[in-house]
Amino acid sequence: MQQPDPTTPLEIDCLGVKRKLDAGEEFLLVDCRERDEHQLVHLPAARLLPLSELAERVHELEPHRNREIVIHCHHGGRSMKMTVWLRQQGFGNARSMAGGIDEWAEKIDPTLPRY
Repeated sequence: MQQPDPTTPLEIDCLGVKRKLDAGEEFLLVDCRERDEHQLVHLPAARLLPLSELAERVHELEPHRNREIVIHCHHGGRSMKMTVWLRQQGFGNARSMAGGIDEWAEKIDPTLPRY
């Protein structure tokens, strides 16, 4: 198990996440958008856990407490809020994907719908 690293940056860019996925690295990818947004467009590797449900569902992340958790939203604002909150709860390897799924659609997969 990876131990929390206080020097882990709060953000990772889309290309960094893509490299991790392509390399088969062990980390949890979380989509913190709402269900209707997720239905419009989503990354298959991401687990949906809306920010609005986090307080009631944080226990679902407990098995991943010491792993890297990368959170994404639409543009990066909500994922940063979730990242900061999780770090305050002791999830020291939580990171926000800068630019969100919108930047992913722009830089990684232009076939994804944008909204």
